[in-house]
Amino acid sequence: MMKRLTIPALILLTLAVGGLFMLSPRNTQSVQSKFLGMIAPFLKAGSSVEARFNAYREGLKSLDELEVQNKQLLVEIKVLKATNQTLRDLETENNRLRHALGYRQRSVFKLVPARIIARDASTWWNTVKIDKGFADGIESDMCVLTEDGLVGKTTTVAKNASTVLLVSDENCKVAAMIEGAREQGIVRGERTSTNSQPELSLNFLPKTTRLNSGQKILSSGVGGVFPPGVALGGVKQFETRPLDCRASLIPAVDLTTIQDVFVVAGKK
Repeated sequence: MMKRLTIPALILLTLAVGGLFMLSPRNTQSVQSKFLGMIAPFLKAGSSVEARFNAYREGLKSLDELEVQNKQLLVEIKVLKATNQTLRDLETENNRLRHALGYRQRSVFKLVPARIIARDASTWWNTVKIDKGFADGIESDMCVLTEDGLVGKTTTVAKNASTVLLVSDENCKVAAMIEGAREQGIVRGERTSTNSQPELSLNFLPKTTRLNSGQKILSSGVGGVFPPGVALGGVKQFETRPLDCRASLIPAVDLTTIQDVFVVAGKK
């Protein structure tokens, strides 16, 4: 059956090809034109599909490039933010050191600059270690302060390091006076049952004393360890007791954030 169908098909194909050769050039162009007209829609459709495919592929490429650029931009933004924060921190530290330097230049005392190098969590409000010792002229019982006020006093002194007893420790007692008044008392740290920052208290004030909130308390200089006029804190609360008066103070120095201090090593 297949052979019977194949032979006529071959004969027809041979006749068609022969007919094409026998056609004149003009008839040949006419046939080609008709054939081109028949296949033109298919060529257009194929070209459109190819164009859409190329556009889709270019679109995917653009999306990939945009994603890569977006990731790079995010990294650059983070770098800029970190750089900005570093510069802001440096500006803050620079201003703080400039302020401290100005205080040192204005001070009538000989001040040895020192940096806190160690702080034990178990004695956070009691002591700190600084990077100056007897090789720098530091001795025991020297006043330690910042440009804002009193920090404490030196106790144990080694060659290149010293321990500072903080004013927030109850054993660091400071003779104090009220700014603009004659009354005097003793400032010391108050222990608390929690891990919160201990307060300072001004004790042994005469019963006639009257204090206002925010009023400044200064060292009086009695005792010789702490020079007069160093800020200790501001009045937070005031109460009258049976035998005397007492005030709780807000420390002049934020003991949680101090980094640089001065040791008073005598007068200029």
